[in-house]
Amino acid sequence: MPAELVVVDRLLNDPRFFEPFRRFFDPVFGRPSIPMETYLRVMFLKYRYRLGYEAVCREVTDSLSWLRFCRIPIGESAPHPSTLMKLTTRCGTDAIEEVNAVLITIGVEANVIDMTRLRADTTVVPADVKYPTDSGLLTKGIIKIAGLVARIHGAGIAPLTPFRDHTPQARRQAHRIGSKLRRRSDEAKAEVLVITGELADVAESTVAQARVVLRNARRVQDRPVRRLRQWIADLDDLLDAVDQIIAQTRIRLAGDTPDSSTRRVSLHDPDARPIRKGNELAGRARC
Repeated sequence: MPAELVVVDRLLNDPRFFEPFRRFFDPVFGRPSIPMETYLRVMFLKYRYRLGYEAVCREVTDSLSWLRFCRIPIGESAPHPSTLMKLTTRCGTDAIEEVNAVLITIGVEANVIDMTRLRADTTVVPADVKYPTDSGLLTKGIIKIAGLVARIHGAGIAPLTPFRDHTPQARRQAHRIGSKLRRRSDEAKAEVLVITGELADVAESTVAQARVVLRNARRVQDRPVRRLRQWIADLDDLLDAVDQIIAQTRIRLAGDTPDSSTRRVSLHDPDARPIRKGNELAGRARC
């Protein structure tokens, strides 16, 4: 093999690279997949030489050194491109981030990486986004919670657990807030605060009911349904996010201002922060 592949091959022999993928495969149910050591090595070749799925599989099959690097016996072909695509979709970016963390750990252990000096490069990309108001986040949270609970019930999990879909009520409250704000008066702002409080009450009721569904759904989480397990995990994260938004809404209704460093402005990204426009902050913007 080329010298570069020899070094990478020796590095990828570390079993810690395979641990991030273990949770995505059931030891009993499902069809056997390709070895993760083969998957990692093929994906390295794909990104190292900027090849597509079909191209890298074709090149691996035609090269004895690449077959050896990917731990594929002579006479056999590389995995089918669709197999690589499905594995990449299944494991997602979380597994890649864990693999990168393992790589950094190994680099530190080998004194190749000095963690006392670290330079980060961040980029702010302008995008058309809706301003993250607490009432808007509560409305979205209520709608998304109802959607996930409907999926779990549709899968036949905890179907007898009562849950009332407050989506129509949340939409009406959001529409009322929009109509009040168009008046641009102090009286309208006071009415908006009252409606926001009612929306927070609806969100609290939705979260309480959804937590009962979540608790009952976890009792049958050992079923070999990967999609169901993902829905349960998504619902758990979403409920925590909506709880945080309800808490900061209560703070604002009490006349105080939530801490901007911990304020939740996104249902999916807890670290997201709004960037104020203006020359005084140009150069201090961060993402």
